[in-house]
Amino acid sequence: MLGVVKIEKITEDTKLKLGRYEFTSRLFVGTGKYTSMEEMVNALEASGTEVVTVAVRRAKINESVSLLDYIDTKKYTILPNTAGCYSSDEAIRVARLAREAGLSDMIKLEVLGNEKTLLPDPIETLKATITLVKEGFTVLVYTSDDPIIAKKLEDAGATSVMPAGAPIGSGQGILNKNNIRIILESAKVPIIVDAGVGTASDVTIAMELGCEGVLLNTGIALARDPVNMAKAMKLACESGRLAFLSGRIPKRLYAKASSPEKDF
Repeated sequence: MLGVVKIEKITEDTKLKLGRYEFTSRLFVGTGKYTSMEEMVNALEASGTEVVTVAVRRAKINESVSLLDYIDTKKYTILPNTAGCYSSDEAIRVARLAREAGLSDMIKLEVLGNEKTLLPDPIETLKATITLVKEGFTVLVYTSDDPIIAKKLEDAGATSVMPAGAPIGSGQGILNKNNIRIILESAKVPIIVDAGVGTASDVTIAMELGCEGVLLNTGIALARDPVNMAKAMKLACESGRLAFLSGRIPKRLYAKASSPEKDF
C-alpha cells in the first residue's frame, strides 16, 4: 500500500500594508452603478473585500439618505476617493473634506484630465500628491500605466501607486502588461491595478504579474449577476496571488517532456 504523501504549504502570504493600515483581502471594491443599495450590499459581502471606496462628491443619495448608511463601517474600511475632480486644487479640497467628515485620512487620489477619456492628468495628479502627503494623508494615487510618472508619484511619497489596467469602465482588462511589469520592477510601494477590469481573469492576470491588489467597480456592478461576479473576482484575486507567490514555470518555445527521460 502506498504511503500518504504529505503536501507542505509552499508559501505564507503576508497582509497588505498601506501606511498604518493592514488588510488580508487584496480586492478593493467600489460602490457606484448598482441597480439598488441591496444589490451593492450583497455584492460587497460576496467579494470578501475589506476596503470599500466611496466617491466623496456622490455619497448623498438624496437630502436625507447617504450611501454610507448602507455600508457597515465596523466591517469595512472606507476609502474616500476624489472621483470627478479635474484639478489638483479641487482634489485636495475634496480630500480635506473627507478627512474632516471623519471618513478617513487614507484617500484614493484621482485627478482626471478629460471628460471623454477619463484619463488621469499626470501634472495635476503629481501636484495633488505632493500636497496631500505633506498634510499627512495616506495617498493611494490613480495614474496611467506610464512607468515614469508612476515612479515620480512614488518618489513624491504616495503610499500606493495605482496604474490603470485600461480606461475607467472600459472592461478591456490589462492592456499593457509590459508597462505594469516595468512599474513593478522598480517599485518600493504596493502597486494596485485600478480601472478597466472586466472579468475575473483580468484580476488574476494583475495578481500573477505581482501587483499587491486590484481596485474595481464597474466589472462587478454592471455584470449580469453582480453578486456572483463579486464571488468570481474574490476567487480570481486569491488564485492570482497564490500563483504569483508559488512561481510559474518559464515559457518555452519548444516542448519539454513532463515524464522522466530515463527509467528509474
